[in-house]
Amino acid sequence: MTLDKLVGSAAEAVADIPDGASLAVGGFGLAGIPWFLIEALLEQGAGGLTIVSNNCGVDGAGLGLLLEARKIDKVIASYIGENKEFGRQFLAGEVTVELTPQGTLAERMRAGGSGIGAFFTPTGVGTLVSDGGLPWRYNTDGSIALSSPQKEVREFHGQEMVLEESIVTDFALIRAAVVDKAGNCRFHAAAQNFNPPAAMSGRITIVEAEKVVEVGELDPEDIHLPGIFVKRIVELTPEQAARKEIEQRTTRQRETISGPGEAAE
Repeated sequence: MTLDKLVGSAAEAVADIPDGASLAVGGFGLAGIPWFLIEALLEQGAGGLTIVSNNCGVDGAGLGLLLEARKIDKVIASYIGENKEFGRQFLAGEVTVELTPQGTLAERMRAGGSGIGAFFTPTGVGTLVSDGGLPWRYNTDGSIALSSPQKEVREFHGQEMVLEESIVTDFALIRAAVVDKAGNCRFHAAAQNFNPPAAMSGRITIVEAEKVVEVGELDPEDIHLPGIFVKRIVELTPEQAARKEIEQRTTRQRETISGPGEAAE
């Protein structure tokens, strides 16, 4: 007998996410984000959400869609990024934003999935991250409604370190390149940055898979995330799997090498 965690659709996979739920969402910028799970959640209509992710998408794409629909109440992220609406809502007092150093955020999620309650890190010592006072939410008049608390700082091996609590969320939405039916995942390139820790952080982790294979087809050494962290799998169509966007596409004219007596282009 083998474990088969496939569900029929993205809509079915997110159907039980309630109002007020917390979600860890994988991806880095727009690379490796769970496009179709996010859109299915938007269609499902759950609101008052707490989102834990590296950023909150961009205007008109990814988590930016949930933000524009006023479905998000709080975001724990490492940066606001290129989402103008995210910045506007934060400064207008419409959303709570807990900014966290990027490596610390990844470790807080990984630690949550590993059963670690908190850990000490040197990152942020001597700044508002450790001393408190970092604005989390503004009033409509621009004054600070809620700010970060002061955190415990201790010395280890001659270096001061700040205590950071781990993160465990109700759900996690991730995307993987190859997944077997037991939920073992392999990620491609930059998609490996935040998808594994996000998956570990969620009590119920849902993965949209570009390709689904039988159990045993993935070499154990090629597995980036064990299936024990995954509860549901949504298999994408080839057209859906091909959807891979980035925030900004920048190119330059290709230089060609000139031959003898020719001018370089």
